[in-house]
Formats: sequence, C-alpha cells, structure tokens
Amino acid sequence: MNEKSFKIYGYRWVVLGAFMLASMMVNIQWLTHAPVARAAETFYAGQFNPNSIFNIDFLAMSYMLIYLIVSIPASYVIDTWGIKKGIGIGAAICGISALLKGIFADSFTAQIIFQLSLAISQPFILNALTAVTARWFPLKERGTAAGLGTLAQYLGIIIVMMVTPLMVATNPSMANYGDGMQKMLMIYGIITFAACLAAILLIREEPPTPPGEEAYIRHKFTDGLKFIFRQKDMLITIGIFFIGLGIFNAVSSMTDSIAEYLNVKDSDGMIGGIMLIGGVIGAIILPILSDKFQKRKMFINICLIGTVPSLAGMAFAGLITATPEAAYTVALISSFFLGFFVMSAGPIGFQYGAEVSYPAPESTSQGLLLLAGQISGLVFVAAMSMRSNVYLPFFMKLFVIIGAIALISSFFLKESKPLEELAGKK
Repeated sequence: MNEKSFKIYGYRWVVLGAFMLASMMVNIQWLTHAPVARAAETFYAGQFNPNSIFNIDFLAMSYMLIYLIVSIPASYVIDTWGIKKGIGIGAAICGISALLKGIFADSFTAQIIFQLSLAISQPFILNALTAVTARWFPLKERGTAAGLGTLAQYLGIIIVMMVTPLMVATNPSMANYGDGMQKMLMIYGIITFAACLAAILLIREEPPTPPGEEAYIRHKFTDGLKFIFRQKDMLITIGIFFIGLGIFNAVSSMTDSIAEYLNVKDSDGMIGGIMLIGGVIGAIILPILSDKFQKRKMFINICLIGTVPSLAGMAFAGLITATPEAAYTVALISSFFLGFFVMSAGPIGFQYGAEVSYPAPESTSQGLLLLAGQISGLVFVAAMSMRSNVYLPFFMKLFVIIGAIALISSFFLKESKPLEELAGKK
C-alpha cells in the first residue's frame, strides 16, 4: 500500500472529543465523594462502619480494585472487537450506573453497588485512548491526541475536586453539614448519562483509510501481551507507572485526608484542585512539545525531575514552615507542580509505551501501564487509610523516595524507534 492510500480525516477530532467526554465523566464518578469525604461520613452516618473497609474511602478505592480484575478483559475486548464496541460497552454501563447513583443518593449501600459498576466501565473507556489515536491520528499527532485524551480525565477530576465542595455543605460547625449530597450526585448522574450517550453515537471504529502505514500491522492480543513483556523499555515504563500513577491515584483519592494531615479543617478540595490545574496545563504543553521535538524519553525525564521536589514539598510542608497556614501554602504550591509534571508524564508515557511495544495492540500496552498504577494506588490508599489515616504521614515521605527511584529508572530508557524513524524521513 502506497502513501496515497493514507489520509487524515477531520472527523478524528469528533471521535477524540466524544471519547474525551466519556473519559471526563467516568473520572468525575470516580471521585464524587473524595473531596467531601468528612461531610459524606456525616451524611451517611449509621449506614456503615467507619473502621471497616467499606467506608467512604472505599468508594474511590473501588475503581482501583475493580481495575485489577477488568483491565485485561477490557483490553481484549477493545483489541478484538474494536474501539466502537469496547468504548460503547463502557459508556453504556457508565451512563446507566451514574444515573442510578444519583437516583439512590440517600443509600450508602446503593452508592457502593453503583460505584462498583462504574468501576467496571472505567477500563473499557480509559484503555482505549492509544487505540483511538492509532486508528484516527498520524504518528506526528499522537502525543498531542493522547495529551488531549488524558487532559479530559484531568478535567473530570478538577471539576469534581473544585465544584463538589460548592454543592455540598462542608463546614463542620454548621447545622446543615453534609447537605447537598443528593443534588450533587443527581447532577453528575444526568451529565454523565448524556456524555456517555454522545460517545456511543459519535465514535466510529476507524476512518475509510488509515492515517499511516503502521496502522495496518498489529499482533493478536495474546501475542502482543507476550511481546510486550520481552521489551526492556516497556518493563521499565511499567515500573515507572507503578510508582508515578500509584502516587497520583493515592493523592487524588486522599485529598481531604491530606488536608486534615496539614491541619486544614474545611474540606475545600483545594489541594486536589490545584494539582489538577497544574496537570491540565502540563497535559496541554508537554505532549505538544514532545510531538514538536519528536522526543519521548527526554520529556519523561523532565516530568520525573519535576515530580520529586514537588512530592517533597507536600510531604515536608509542616516541617519547613512555622504555621499551619504557611504549611498549607507550601502544600498548594507543591501540589500545582506535582500535577504539572506527574500528570503530563501520563499521556507521554502512554504514547511511548505504545511506540516501544509496536506492533502489540495499543490498548494492551496502555492497559498494562494503567493496571500497574492501579495496583500500587490500591495498596497505597488502603494502607494510608488504615486506623484513621495514622500511616498517611509515613507514605507521604515514602513517595519522595520511590519517586526518586522512578526518576533514576527513566534514564535507562531508550528513545522511541518509530519517532526516530519519522525524524529520519524528514
């Protein structure tokens, strides 16, 4: 097949936009209760045992737990049946579950049930990102497309972190503490249903002709899985995601608890919100630069170099300042840079993984990276939330050490061969 058979279609942006809507809403549903965890505990008081695993933190942790089980089957469905059916399954489950979550907002048992079904939908959507970019975008645009796709996830998290406390009474000194939970869940449920319906209707499997030659050659799912585990660069990248994405998942899930650790009384969601603002900016800038300079490894290095001091700022804010207010300010500044660097590493890393694993299916490589971060994130959140968060300070300091390990590991990566070949053709 010659180059004249390849064509780039404008509809690729419609497909990416529809995917972004579903990604944004599935992440909103992940953390609906996290920014207002203490207010939620009051709202659902008497419906659960705060000392059991099925507490408020379990609602966020369930996404990571279910991902361990569903990630590989979801990637298989996407790789075997295609992105339209794979994403369609996830969007259908997500939209219906979110609506029911809002309808039965008063019941904590219902929240667990529908949160678990939402967790099942997540890998069918998120694991499809690099598959969407490979089917619809040329190689020179895929870092940018992956960045935008990941940006949607971050926008979902920033919305839930910043907007949720505005809809729920979070001041513990007020008599209406915890009010607004039903309205918040119902609003999110309706919007999620609409966004998922749009994804089902608008996403197409592939353009009439592919955007590049490499789109024609792919291993089967099982062969691709075996091939991935023989690639040293991919194994290092999995290790980096195990650390970096695990830390991000833990910090995102425990934002209110981290605020409490810093002696912040109000569940204002600012730590998570500021982190997401930094992540949104980073996810726009760094993947575009990665495409422009046709470098992946260098930008992964840069992201991790910025991540380590940001983690240190959050972990040691209380030790390097004289007052809780000053510690909170340092934590907010650190959270911004943590978001900027660690969250922009995500889309660059996903695309790097797809490129060094080629011709393994893209959703398989991305699914493994996400799976690694979900495993570690699950362990981190479970350990940090034990015994009323008594171990949270230890893990905040541990994150600095393992973040440095991830940074050192990143220097052993090699540059993406597809990008080097593309640069060589110019």
